[in-house]
Amino acid sequence: MSAYTIIVPDSTVLQRVCGTNDSNLKLIESYLGEPLFACGNELSIDGRNPENEQKFNFIINRILDEIADGSSELSDCELVESVLNTVPCSIQRSCEKEHELFVRNSITVSGGLRRVYPKTKGQSDFIQLMRSCDMVFATGPAGSGKTFLAVAEALRLLLSHQVNTIILTRPVVEAGESLGYLPGALEDKINPYIRPLFDAMNTILPRETVKKLCESSAIEIAPLAYMRGRTLNDCAVILDEAQNTTPEQMKMFLTRLGENSKMFITGDITQVDLPKRVPSGLIHALKILDGIPGIAIKKLTAEDVVRNELVRKIIGAYENEERQN
Repeated sequence: MSAYTIIVPDSTVLQRVCGTNDSNLKLIESYLGEPLFACGNELSIDGRNPENEQKFNFIINRILDEIADGSSELSDCELVESVLNTVPCSIQRSCEKEHELFVRNSITVSGGLRRVYPKTKGQSDFIQLMRSCDMVFATGPAGSGKTFLAVAEALRLLLSHQVNTIILTRPVVEAGESLGYLPGALEDKINPYIRPLFDAMNTILPRETVKKLCESSAIEIAPLAYMRGRTLNDCAVILDEAQNTTPEQMKMFLTRLGENSKMFITGDITQVDLPKRVPSGLIHALKILDGIPGIAIKKLTAEDVVRNELVRKIIGAYENEERQN
């Protein structure tokens, strides 16, 4: 059987794919369990194993796509490692076309600035859960991608016309300091709390597009306290910083779910800013809702942090201290 070959037209990109002294190719070879061959501007595999051929195709084209995108903060070696960590397990049993694999294992927002890929196995699992369940809880430390991926998936649903509205909400709880009275209308008062969600949107879509979606009410900011009595139909709802809800607020929010809607609830249970002796609604919900069909829970860890290597180390240090205490 003839070799399976991918042509990389840009020699600079090919060098980045191969890595210093072919270090990246060695990582891919170790993953596939067979050698790769680089000749000129071509990368090849012997083609005797159809499963490896499909994996090879997925891996190389995913790396090329992320390099071309240019938005990844990972080094080339870290990028290759993240791709290998997120190769779909079912690929070896699948006859899916390359395009279908990319769609299933990434988030493509119509009109977006880039395709959003999971950087870790945990993030890949989170994407699959958002596709398959109407209500998904994602917990994890800062930088683990839970809010960013939830925003990306909500934008995908909106701009592919699967839902009519994105609703953003968050408990108005300050992180350890009192800001006092905030001037302006209700939206002006809650905007500082929702800012991280818009930061994510502006990374995925042009700012002007996000502005127009807000002006047309396709993206709605809804204070959590004002959601009682509503039924949320045909929408993607994101509750961010959910660890700062009370059990009563969480119950009220979850029971707003209507027809053809999805809810993504994100939070970090290690950073609860509620007053002492006030229980977290997120922690309570995770305990009592676990195992209910249609509700998924994904716990991301420090291993899923992709914000900055220092952030991962800081989270690890705090986790070590907590275990010692």
